Amino acid sequence: MLYNGNPVVSRPPSQPARHDTGMTPGTSAGRDGPPVLPVSLLVSSARLILERQLGVVWVGGEVSNLYRAPSGHVYFTLKDETAQVKCTLWRSKAQLVAFPLADGLAVEVRATPSIYEQKGEFQLNVDAVRHAGLGALYERFLRLKSALEAQGLLDEARKRPLPRFPRGVGIVTSPRGAAVRDVLATLHRRWPALPVIVYPALVQGDGAARDIAEAIATANRRAEVDVLIVCRGGGSLEDLWAFNEESVARAVHGSALPIVSGVGHETDVTICDLVADVRAATPTAAATLVVPDIAEYRHRAGQLARRLARAADHALARRAQSLDGVARRLVHPAARLEAQRARLSDLAVRLARGATRAVRERETALSACRVRLLRELRAPLPQRPVVAALRDALVRAGRDRLRRDTSRVESLGRNLAHLDPERVLERGYAIVARQGGPVVTDAARLAPGDALSITLARGAAEATVTRTRK
Repeated sequence: MLYNGNPVVSRPPSQPARHDTGMTPGTSAGRDGPPVLPVSLLVSSARLILERQLGVVWVGGEVSNLYRAPSGHVYFTLKDETAQVKCTLWRSKAQLVAFPLADGLAVEVRATPSIYEQKGEFQLNVDAVRHAGLGALYERFLRLKSALEAQGLLDEARKRPLPRFPRGVGIVTSPRGAAVRDVLATLHRRWPALPVIVYPALVQGDGAARDIAEAIATANRRAEVDVLIVCRGGGSLEDLWAFNEESVARAVHGSALPIVSGVGHETDVTICDLVADVRAATPTAAATLVVPDIAEYRHRAGQLARRLARAADHALARRAQSLDGVARRLVHPAARLEAQRARLSDLAVRLARGATRAVRERETALSACRVRLLRELRAPLPQRPVVAALRDALVRAGRDRLRRDTSRVESLGRNLAHLDPERVLERGYAIVARQGGPVVTDAARLAPGDALSITLARGAAEATVTRTRK
């Protein structure tokens, strides 16, 4: 027995109690027997021993006396043919149960055995509930998941993206289920013109896994679509078990077409979901993933069309404004010639008027100058005597300068005449030169037989050297 985490040992009746030591708090000693325990100590010790010895266990049975408290906690009794136990499912755990609890439902609960101390009642504190018989299936699910994961079938790197605008969509499901109607309605609403092909298959019961795998193979063989939806509506783990079979996982993995798995509800997870390229929470969500929303694209196209229209209107307005400006500047050639002709005529008239006015102004100015000139010519100039004197002085100076220059020129002429070679020749001298050569000034440069040319005052002669003297 435990008390505040410490063991409390009961003594056999044969052993006398010790009275000379302190007693454990909360106990009292009997006259001749073991310590007397309070009820709270006894119950709490029993609860601790129970929880520590048994721990968390799975317990199976039938639900009865189900009660949902306003606080959200759920209370019920779990029973079988020979025994029953009270169970408490707290609100935080009750929200995680994937199916509604009801009286008579066979379930398996994961719970911690305990004692409700206030009433001293044995109970189970439940933290998970599943349908009875699902434990083995779940173990199979985990084993297959681990095996496929080890083989790389669940690897995220091998999963392919979905085509943005598929030319066709295939659906592998039961043609009579609600899931196919939801998927078809969603596809039609989002992209009405999209071709959709249903590859029928059983989705529950014997042969369902084989049908699903064959339908996937058929869709790949026909190659009529770009993406494949494998789906069915919600159900229990047994209902969805066909999608946990290895044959379906292999077919999904080997598909050349991208596959979207939409099996069950959002809380349901199957092997098919894990192997598929994309997992959708529901069949309707799968349909939403594989095709774009035409309403969204229409909205975007409308926005683009409005922006294009506004841009076109602005461009047209700018062009129209520019065209108006050009039109205002544009004139017909005949009109332009006529305007230029009129302007030329006006300029000619203005030029003639200006020329006439300028001539008259010049004539008037000239007449005034003539009058002034005649008036000045008639009147004697006050500078006349000075001008006459200056003129006489200038004439005298010019005559004197002429005489001096003439005398100097004559002197220079005489001096030049003395230097004239012809004047020298007239005095009996001659110029001797080699024929075709230079003038000879030294007899030593001549030799007998040399031909000479002699220039005289009048004429010339040729001679040959017969003898030279120094």
